[in-house]
Parts: sequence; C-alpha cells; structure tokens
Amino acid sequence: MASTPHNEILIRRAYADDGPDLVRLAALDSAGSLPPAPLLVAELDGVLSAALSVRDGSAIADPFKPTAKVLEMLRLHAAASQNTAPQRSARKWLELVLDPIRWPAF
Repeated sequence: MASTPHNEILIRRAYADDGPDLVRLAALDSAGSLPPAPLLVAELDGVLSAALSVRDGSAIADPFKPTAKVLEMLRLHAAASQNTAPQRSARKWLELVLDPIRWPAF
C-alpha cells in the first residue's frame, strides 16, 4: 500500500543562520539577490522552502516543490502580523490548509 505524502509546514521569522539555505533558495529560484530583511520563511518537512520579505513582499521559493500555496500562507501571515489582513483572511487560511485534504468516499 502506497503511503500519502505528509507535508508539515512551519512558518517563522528567518534566523541569521538561515543564510546558506536562503542563498540556495535564491539560486534555485533564479533570483538575482535575496529579498530584503526582515523575512518570514516556511519549512516544508523541516527543509527551508520559501521566504517572503515583510518589507516589500518579494519572495523566493524552491521551484521543485509545491510552494505556491505556501507563499500565499506566508503573505497572509505577514499581513495578519501587520494588522492589515483582509477580513476574510481566516477563511482564506482555512481554504488553503484544507484544500489538500481528500476526504474518503463512503
């Protein structure tokens, strides 16, 4: 029986020791430079996979992983932390989180 992939997502502020991983992401994403600090980052299953500048909204992400929704989560998280989140942000967050869940047919 094949197991389904489990993606654990952790969103946090970037640390100084994230530098090598951020440089790797920028290279994978063909970005000319890192987004300006401060950064929010997302780890997928313990691996740094996306980063978003809180200052200007620019982002880098691993193009070989499904990071589009992760970047949207980072944007929502950044907006919420600045108290500028749209009123539907909680609903949008739930839609993003629950969308990958496939309920079994009975």
